[in-house]
Amino acid sequence: MHKFTIDINCDVGEGVDNEANIFPFISSCNIACGGHAGDKETMLGVASLAKKHQLKVGAHPSYPDKANFGREVMDISNQDLIHSIRQQLSVFDEVLKKTEVSLHHIKAHGALYNQTAMNDNLAKVYLDAIADYKEKTILYVPFDSIIARMAEERGFKIWFEAFADRNYNSDLSLVSRKDKNALIEDPEAVLEHILPIIKKGEVLSVQGQSLNIQADTLCIHGDTVSALKILMYLSKQLPQNQVRIQK
Repeated sequence: MHKFTIDINCDVGEGVDNEANIFPFISSCNIACGGHAGDKETMLGVASLAKKHQLKVGAHPSYPDKANFGREVMDISNQDLIHSIRQQLSVFDEVLKKTEVSLHHIKAHGALYNQTAMNDNLAKVYLDAIADYKEKTILYVPFDSIIARMAEERGFKIWFEAFADRNYNSDLSLVSRKDKNALIEDPEAVLEHILPIIKKGEVLSVQGQSLNIQADTLCIHGDTVSALKILMYLSKQLPQNQVRIQK
C-alpha cells in the first residue's frame, strides 16, 4: 500500500533527444520554449510524445540566452524580459493548440528560476509576464522562496518543487553547478536524498543541516547524464518505499 504520492518532472526539449526513453518513468514534463533551447519544431515533437504518454505538460521559459543555456544571470531590461517570456509562451500556446494538449504548469528555467526565488523585483517581473495564465495553470516554484510567497499573494496556484538530482545549501538554495558536489548522479544516492523529502518534509544540506522543505513535485534534469538510470531505479524503488508516482 502506498502512503505517499509524488509527481516527478523532467526538463525536456533541450536538445538531448532522450524524451522517448524517459517519458515512461515520469508524470510531468517542462518543455523548453525557445529561450534557452528548443524551437517550434522541437516543442511540437515533445508535446506530441508527452500526450502519447499522458504526461502533465508545462512550459519552461527562460532568459533569452541560448549561448549560456539560460544558466547565467542576464543583463536585460524588465520590459525586454517580459516581452521575451510572453513571446516564448505565445509560441508554446500555438503548439499546444495544434497538438490538442492542455497546459498544466509553468516552470522557469535555470538562472531565471533561481533568481526569482531570491529577488523581489525579478519575481514581480516574472509574475507580470505570466499574469494572463493565473487562472488556468499552476506554477512550479521552490519552497520558502520569494516567488512562492509573491505568487500566492497574487492568487496563482503553486506546486512546491524540490530537486532529486541536486544538492542543497543551508539556505535552501541549490549548490552551484560550478561546484563538484552540485549534482547527485548515483541512483541510490538520489533515492536516499528524496525519501526524507517525500516522507518527512526534510532535506539534508551539504553543510549537514536537516532543513524543512515541502515538495509536490520532484525534478530530475533531462540533461543529467544518468537521468534514465535514475528514473528506472526510482520506478522500482519508490513503490517498495510506499511512494506512488502521481500520473
